Amino acid sequence: MSISDFARRLVDVDGVVKTVYVAGAGPAVILMPEMPGISPDVLRLARWVRDAGFTVLVPSLFGSDGAYPTAEGGKEVVRRACVSAEFRAFAGGGTSPVTAWLRGLARQAHAECGGPGVGAIGLCFTGNFALTMALEPAVIAPVVNHPSLPLDDPAGLELSAEDAIAVRDRVTRDGLTVLAYRFDNDRWCTGRRFAAYQALLGDAFDGRVLPGSTANTDAPPFFRDVVETPHSVVTAHLVDEAGHPTLKARDEILTYLTDRLRPTG
Repeated sequence: MSISDFARRLVDVDGVVKTVYVAGAGPAVILMPEMPGISPDVLRLARWVRDAGFTVLVPSLFGSDGAYPTAEGGKEVVRRACVSAEFRAFAGGGTSPVTAWLRGLARQAHAECGGPGVGAIGLCFTGNFALTMALEPAVIAPVVNHPSLPLDDPAGLELSAEDAIAVRDRVTRDGLTVLAYRFDNDRWCTGRRFAAYQALLGDAFDGRVLPGSTANTDAPPFFRDVVETPHSVVTAHLVDEAGHPTLKARDEILTYLTDRLRPTG
């Protein structure tokens, strides 16, 4: 799938430069890629966000932009990310440092695009990043999709204790809600993970669970051969058919973003 309908920008945050793909107009929504990269399925979601009336920004954080990876290629991307200084893939590592860069991107996007604030959508490896980005006051609509980190602790949150308290305080102080999705039989994002979010955020955490039996059974090779479980609710395992539960989840996300970022319609 082509990526040519997105403008490719080099964005500098505190001296660190990353590629960001940008499209649309209106309040900003930062869509972080799922492992192992900005696939055609991630771009499809980005276009849906764009077409709903937003400026969508997709930062390149790992993998090959715009391509479906092979199973082996995807596993190599995961291996590199797990040892990267930017990510904390395992329990005890605390908050991933790359989230500081993402918060800077949110500040820049809010200044450029205006509106009441910025939306943040995390997916898989970046799922929890949408919550951590709420440490930035500009972020007012976090969507946490099937967060998989830390990989070795099903009940972990990939947050330092200090950041967890700060996020909870921000959510309570500003009345934010956190929308989240997973499949009921996802081994990378289990009920224990959602329970941990609920314990931290209380009623502000809106965790929605879809039957794994509804997941797309014709997923790309990485998801079929490496992930091996229903996982990516609104990307690789979405079924683009009217009335389908995964498409309903997409619509709920777009409504959530619209209600918070474009409250006058």
